[in-house]
Amino acid sequence: MSVGRIVKEAEYIIENNATVRETAAFVGIGKSTVHKDVTEKLERIDADLFKKVRSVLDKNLKERHIRGGLATKKHYAMLEKKVKLS
Repeated sequence: MSVGRIVKEAEYIIENNATVRETAAFVGIGKSTVHKDVTEKLERIDADLFKKVRSVLDKNLKERHIRGGLATKKHYAMLEKKVKLS
């Protein structure tokens, strides 16, 4: 277990209000690994940092449906723009 990596992931999530997927891309590891690091291992390393990360992850979970809707809206706007250019 790399304590330094786990703390780096946690700090990135907090500073950037990042999702697990964004954090995984930043660190260069899988999202499952990031999730396990910040939801299981981090609590044993630093309880205060864990609480802050948990807060961001809970917020992201509540907003997930909104981000999905925005992505769909953006997708169809791009398709419409392509059709108009044709």
